[in-house]
Amino acid sequence: MSVNLLLEKMWQEYIAMNPQAQKIYDCLVSEGENVVNDHIALRTFNDKRVNIDVLSKPFLLFGYEEKGEYQFEEKKLFAKHYEHKDKTLPKIFISELKLEEFSEGLREKVNGFISQLKKEDISSDNFCASGRGWEVSFSDYETLQKESEYAAWLSAWGYRPNHFTVFINHLSQFNDIRKLNTFIKSNGFKLNDSGGEIKGSADVFLEQSSTLANNIDVEFSDGIYTIPGCYYEFAQRYPLENGELYQGFVAKSADKIFESTDKGQ
Repeated sequence: MSVNLLLEKMWQEYIAMNPQAQKIYDCLVSEGENVVNDHIALRTFNDKRVNIDVLSKPFLLFGYEEKGEYQFEEKKLFAKHYEHKDKTLPKIFISELKLEEFSEGLREKVNGFISQLKKEDISSDNFCASGRGWEVSFSDYETLQKESEYAAWLSAWGYRPNHFTVFINHLSQFNDIRKLNTFIKSNGFKLNDSGGEIKGSADVFLEQSSTLANNIDVEFSDGIYTIPGCYYEFAQRYPLENGELYQGFVAKSADKIFESTDKGQ
């Protein structure tokens, strides 16, 4: 598998769960825009069988390099981002839940999920777009949700992109996040307003916004229930003193972006 085939598989897996992203993409293209993807986000647990080091392997083999580390104290997450020398390829942002900071009950449930995964599936290049490889009940989903929306989302969706991101700087008509947000809303899409519609500022060299995750019917072991799926993000980057665009992430902003998949939103 090539890196482009993997990225395309990730996109197809993503829009199957988030049709609003394809609709927004199409709206922008219909306005004559060339939509470039800034980054793709993946979620996992810090269990050594499926942690960041495991999910990042195929990307490292395809020439990506580790660039930044981030701590999310409130959400109890750790993350890294990866970049490719070919700047036309999106950055990869991988976060993991710090299991040791949660209850024994949550850790037992997560261990039960991971134990159902096949080793050959975990080691495949497209594991990050393989979906959910375990059985989970809606009752378990709700129990996890009380401790961590992130854990609940992962339990229901498994391994697939959590979001793709429009790189606002590459747009022509909508190359300002405020203009783009207005355009998105005018087409009937809701934005995540937790912490304000725009997260970050030019002072930290990054501004972000995102849609709210659309609700999707999911088959659990005890029935079909409607829960939040994936969302579409929008990022505007600003130049550093050396004139180059900032390529990292701002933990305080990303903390609120994570809430785009919260059930209560």
